[in-house]
Amino acid sequence: MFTGIITDTGRVRAVEQRGDMRARIGTAYDTARIEIGASIACDGVCLTVVGLGPDWFDVDISAETVSKTNLSTWAEGKRVNLERALKVGDELGGHIVSGHVDGLAEVVGLRDEGDSTRVTLRAPDDLARFIAPKGSVALNGTSLTVNEVTGHEFGINFIPHTKQVTTWGDVGMGDMVNLEIDTLARYVARLAQAG
Repeated sequence: MFTGIITDTGRVRAVEQRGDMRARIGTAYDTARIEIGASIACDGVCLTVVGLGPDWFDVDISAETVSKTNLSTWAEGKRVNLERALKVGDELGGHIVSGHVDGLAEVVGLRDEGDSTRVTLRAPDDLARFIAPKGSVALNGTSLTVNEVTGHEFGINFIPHTKQVTTWGDVGMGDMVNLEIDTLARYVARLAQAG
């Protein structure tokens, strides 16, 4: 489990196609404190560490994960939002995030509002009903509050701090971002369906 509070922005150092895709990610994390088999959310996708070096870790990414996320666009030099898995006693500053991406949302609008940036995204048909004003979503692993919803489109406001400590300062029109809907919204919808 994760919180959606990004604790490092890594950089993809290499991508290799094997039976699965393998990526090497440079990080500021103390890799001596990471074990093989640890989970790290990379742009919101929970991935397992399969190799370690002094300032990098390797992950394997299955074809299923590649097909459901934006990780197919990873290339050398790409910046990536990173978060280590929660430990008992850690502060829950964002919201409960599983690292299981539900789909891709497209950036369809960008505008500055003071020092902040308002980003409008379009959710896939099957996920739009789970997104509510003032509700939570995880986008590329970042826990965010939804400002408004109009049909399949929803707005997020990025303050300067968020743009500086995540990859959101690099966002562009047409970008496809990993979307994880709020776990609570998923279960409420399921219960309503069953009733």
